[in-house]
Amino acid sequence: MGAGMTVSLRTLNVEDLAQYEYWLQPKHAYHKLNGPYFKKKTAEELAKEIAEIRHKIKEGNENPLANRRIISNENSDLIGEVSWYWKSRETNWLELGIVIFDEQYWGKGIGTQAFKLWINMVFAQQPNIVRLGISTWSGNAGMIRLAKKLGMQEEARYRKARIVDGKYFDSISFGILREEWDNRMK
Repeated sequence: MGAGMTVSLRTLNVEDLAQYEYWLQPKHAYHKLNGPYFKKKTAEELAKEIAEIRHKIKEGNENPLANRRIISNENSDLIGEVSWYWKSRETNWLELGIVIFDEQYWGKGIGTQAFKLWINMVFAQQPNIVRLGISTWSGNAGMIRLAKKLGMQEEARYRKARIVDGKYFDSISFGILREEWDNRMK
């Protein structure tokens, strides 16, 4: 299933909404790794978010998830999503994120493939961006491996900054500069 699978990044469309809402539900395993120390949305909050996305699509918004893209396979199934947000507009620094929804796709290189596409897309679409970063917690071994595999350097470690299941973990930040990424892609 994952070996040899080609993924792409695309915008969310109206046909995706039921599947997207399903994967946003907090019952899925990825929520135990993706910021498990943050409060999860209620069913009502998720329903409202989906209604807002549906409205944006009906109004003609071609990318209702402004700073995000869906990771999909050849069948257009939703595999996960990538995202970015400003860490510092003043210094042209974005923070990136990735989630692979279904654990059957974990550990198969799909996240690496998708994140590489995302980094290329973000740098291409935003020529002013100097650096990209990710932040995770020390219990998320997959995200740490992904960052290192793509040449990101550990730049900060905040000890005992996250609590998961009653235990303390470190918060870790990785980063890569545009010129470092460009050199890796040559």
